[in-house]
Amino acid sequence: MHMMVLGVSLAFMALIAVTFILVARARPPRSDANRSEARRRQLIWAMVIFGVVVSVASLARWPHAVSAAPTEVVNVTGTQWYWEIDRTEVPQGVPVLFSAKTTDVTHGFGVVDEKGRILFQAQVIPGYENKVEYNFDEPGIYKVICLEFCGVAHHEMVNEFIVAAR
Repeated sequence: MHMMVLGVSLAFMALIAVTFILVARARPPRSDANRSEARRRQLIWAMVIFGVVVSVASLARWPHAVSAAPTEVVNVTGTQWYWEIDRTEVPQGVPVLFSAKTTDVTHGFGVVDEKGRILFQAQVIPGYENKVEYNFDEPGIYKVICLEFCGVAHHEMVNEFIVAAR
């Protein structure tokens, strides 16, 4: 997904750059304005090169990218009114990929530490699998809670897992 977004962005930038260049060339130059016309073309090329460099630099590290090979995968399914988790223990200090989906309504998949602080959350929508990667620094018991009101027993939608010290 990351490379597709980068590719599409660069393709649209190239299309806009070609449009600018074609417009600049289509205008018939006046004999006394050849020098200013050359400067305009140089400016257009400078803007194109600057735009490509800025885009590649800013999109190269996509902020929501999931690493290619997480060490651990945890499958989570939200159902009214509980979380089904296929693992009860994950290791400390390694990337964990949570693959979350729902069988019924929208849920807010949230993981909190022992102090009740939200570490991360993701919207879990019917028909869509949402992935979140997280690296747990501290061992302990972590809770999975629902952060989207999903019905009368929403407050009961809690599960937990253990992050084991290495």
